[in-house]
Amino acid sequence: MEFLEKKFVHLQKFLTFMNFIEGEILYINKPLQWTSFNVVNKLRWKMLKTLNLKKIKVGHAGTLDPLASGVLIVCTGKKTRHIDTFTAQTKEYIATLKLGQTTPSFDLELPVDKTFPTEHIDFELVSRVVPAFTGEIWQEPPVFSAVKIDGKRAYDYARRGEKVEIQPKLLKIDRIEILEFAPPFLTIRVECSKGTYIRALARDIGVALGSGAHLVSLQRVRIGKVRLEDCMEIEEALKLIENECIKHKNINLVP
Repeated sequence: MEFLEKKFVHLQKFLTFMNFIEGEILYINKPLQWTSFNVVNKLRWKMLKTLNLKKIKVGHAGTLDPLASGVLIVCTGKKTRHIDTFTAQTKEYIATLKLGQTTPSFDLELPVDKTFPTEHIDFELVSRVVPAFTGEIWQEPPVFSAVKIDGKRAYDYARRGEKVEIQPKLLKIDRIEILEFAPPFLTIRVECSKGTYIRALARDIGVALGSGAHLVSLQRVRIGKVRLEDCMEIEEALKLIENECIKHKNINLVP
């Protein structure tokens, strides 16, 4: 009887586990300098290695640029069907702009190419201009972006120095809040729809201020109901995957 009780307890230990093959959803805090694909690739590698598999379905919702950090939703197995649903949900960002300078990529990926005066920009002007971007707006995506033109990514043309015409997109900015104005830096909170380029928003705010601007930091703090505090760091996620995959492997090996 005692033996059977111990066996049952041992079995219960392995009966509850995350099944990445069947499908799971992970909330990750994407690190700076990582692409969204880097995150997916790293997590997939850990699953394949621990489960001794050759293939497993893994994808992410809502791409983040390498120079952005924050909420990235990763889905596996059958849960990848939910990717489009997550991608369509409202996103929330905290962005810091540097006024008076522009770059070809609208962020720190490329060096400053132009400078503009900023002496005329005060908080009163900023507080009038920034809220004007709330609501439905037409936005031209950056040339250094993954937008497809004739089957190729816009950044492929841009990196070869070729000029391309990108059609503006209709977007919705639900809310913009000024968090801090410490010239030449401006930090804002943005709640927006799918497809919004915060880099392009920085460019447009700079123009509207009668100057220029580019993004110096960007953090996505929410997708739908998933907030940054709900997310795991990469190392935490890798450890979780390893532990759960070991449970999965051992479920049929309980003595």
